[in-house]
Amino acid sequence: MIHTIKVILNDAIKKKLTISIENLRNINLFIEIIVLINIQHYLIKISKKMKLNLNFVNKVPKMAKDNEIILLTQKNIKNKKIKKLTNSVFSNKLFSEQNFLAKDYEDKSYLFVNCTKSKVTLDFEKLGSKLYVFLKENKKENSFINVENNSFTNIQLEKFLHGAQLKSYNFNLYKTVKKKNANINLNVVGRSIKQKNLLRSKLNALLEGVFLTRDLVSEPGNILHPDEYAKRIVKLRKFGLKVTVYDQKRLKKLGFNALLGVGQGSIRGSYMVTIEWNGNKIKSKPLAFVGKGVCFDTGGISLKPAKFMEDMTYDMAGSATVVGLMKTLALRKSKINAVGVVGLVENMPGANAQRPGDIVKSYSGQTIEVLNTDAEGRLVLADALTYTEEKFKPSLIIDLATLTGAIIVALGSEYAGLWSNNKKLSKQLFDAGEHVEEKVWEMPLHENYNKLMNSNNADMQNINYVGGAGSTTAAQFLQRFIINKTPWAHLDIAGMAFSKYAGALNSSGATGYGVRLLNKFIEENYE
Repeated sequence: MIHTIKVILNDAIKKKLTISIENLRNINLFIEIIVLINIQHYLIKISKKMKLNLNFVNKVPKMAKDNEIILLTQKNIKNKKIKKLTNSVFSNKLFSEQNFLAKDYEDKSYLFVNCTKSKVTLDFEKLGSKLYVFLKENKKENSFINVENNSFTNIQLEKFLHGAQLKSYNFNLYKTVKKKNANINLNVVGRSIKQKNLLRSKLNALLEGVFLTRDLVSEPGNILHPDEYAKRIVKLRKFGLKVTVYDQKRLKKLGFNALLGVGQGSIRGSYMVTIEWNGNKIKSKPLAFVGKGVCFDTGGISLKPAKFMEDMTYDMAGSATVVGLMKTLALRKSKINAVGVVGLVENMPGANAQRPGDIVKSYSGQTIEVLNTDAEGRLVLADALTYTEEKFKPSLIIDLATLTGAIIVALGSEYAGLWSNNKKLSKQLFDAGEHVEEKVWEMPLHENYNKLMNSNNADMQNINYVGGAGSTTAAQFLQRFIINKTPWAHLDIAGMAFSKYAGALNSSGATGYGVRLLNKFIEENYE
């Protein structure tokens, strides 16, 4: 799509017309935005994501009648025809090792799924994920599961289907040439099957939150800049969330100089957005979740290497997790009070960008010497953490950020780093992570690490110049902004938010890490 803009001026106007460099820049920016909006609208219209369609019906649809999926949780099968087939299934090595076996019998195709090794609900989610991959790779567009021919529990079935849905996510919004992939229709059949039940509603709410997080992280930086991001969060008001946007003028008045310093090199605005959910009628202290939202991180004046800089579109993943979690809590009508706080900035090397050596006064009143502008996320979180503790007086604070590359060196893409001033909170997060396969690993906090962040010129500096323990010294920096000793945990999710390879419950790309973890944390400990 080509947009042509033609401006014709007569001679009289040409003589009088003077355009300053600043006005010319604003005109070009306006044109750029209009073009991008039109392109985005066009792409959205033609885009069609491949997805898994779940249908809950009382009888088998004609399109799916020849493809039945049998979930085998035990060897004793009531249905005589299926029992006859399963005698050879359980002795098949392929079925035992890969958990799937296809068999044709009497002009009908059966897919047997080995559930005998599945002991906990997470096992069923992973198996559901594998089923989706099997159906997709084998082009099984229409199939059904008859609950009458299976011995699984309702919880096992719902978790199995939930796993398949999680795996089916695909972000292809900006592809103009689409692969001819049809949607996969999976029909769940039974005389007593219901379109809705409480567990399914909760899982669907969780799915919505995870997918929103993945969508936000997947968007490119020219589309999801801070101005656009703030507008998208405002749309969550329709789910019953109270959303408040703090713009630059208001943040300046409040004294958010650490956050504003990060974004001052960008033509985009800088914001803090609070998202409140009041599901408990008793005025109990809320749970607080704070997220880093650096929509694109060039490193600023301390410029990053060009190679892989494009991945810095996901440097806002911590904030996306908070936004996705708050949507989930609202959709499932959680019986808690919670607040999400996100700082939204863009770190660019503009003419007005923050310089190495600048000293800023944070919202807490503490001064920070900015030795490296690429250690910017902690500056955003510093102001957000202090404000959250002071304004909302929460019972606990959990912050999430793609904060350091050092945590990837330490833990890879298996665990998020966890630092906390409260052992009970640490254990609760660890246990929740184990349940949903979003694992965390506790790292140390110690005064000797804390000393490394002291500055000769200000109260503190934003990096450790001695070297080593990069993730831990970053956490020590953040702890300085928890003024009133509120139970606090910091999750460095740099290795977890985005994956080049597919995981157990996600395709490659944005993982949505943290939404399931924090949702489970809330369910197990506060509901």
